[in-house]
Amino acid sequence: MVIALPVKSCVRSFHTTSCVHKTLSKWYQSLWQPKSNEPPYDHIVQLGDPVLRAVANPIPENELKSPEVRFLVSHLTKVMRTYKCVGLAAPQLGLSLRAFVMEFKDELRDQYTKADYKLREMEPLPLTVLLNPELQVIDYEKVLHTEACESIRGYRADVPRYRAVLVKGFDAAGHHRELKLYGWNARIAQHEMDHLNGAVYTDIMSRKSLTCTCWQAVNANKGRIKLSFSNK
Repeated sequence: MVIALPVKSCVRSFHTTSCVHKTLSKWYQSLWQPKSNEPPYDHIVQLGDPVLRAVANPIPENELKSPEVRFLVSHLTKVMRTYKCVGLAAPQLGLSLRAFVMEFKDELRDQYTKADYKLREMEPLPLTVLLNPELQVIDYEKVLHTEACESIRGYRADVPRYRAVLVKGFDAAGHHRELKLYGWNARIAQHEMDHLNGAVYTDIMSRKSLTCTCWQAVNANKGRIKLSFSNK
């Protein structure tokens, strides 16, 4: 998620972005071998890639503490921070696995007025890792705020989300954890859970609110605007 400024036996297989079936063990092996642009990517895949519309596979519990899963968590965190977003799910790197990371740093407070920060119910969230997460709504009131997504780069829209949720899953060390999230952080968790379920914010957005984030620059530069899909 980006800040928008004002199991059966088959469970061990998953879809890469090219729709090739691989076993989890083969994927593990590939992490340590030279590869040509295969998941997990250093870039974030874009809407249209089938991986974003697949329901992600759970990670087998006996693999949660493996070095390979730690690698995945580390890579998700690195790419999230490179793109300066506040959440990132494994399918966004081309891996249909149920894992995501979130982080809302306190310095982001400076990007908002005090009133807007309060209105959006924002508060710092340290790096949070969730493997095989489950989400339960604990406050069914829906709140409408603007969201963006690095998998739909260049756009934003108003999206309704539940005010508070309970998330259960496993952390980076493979230990069970659960946390209650409210306001903006609950929104981040719902956004990332959607990615694990083959959904994106455009599925539930207020349709007329969809906006190109650089429409003014397009006009000011007579259409000569280039949109990059890499933050390197």
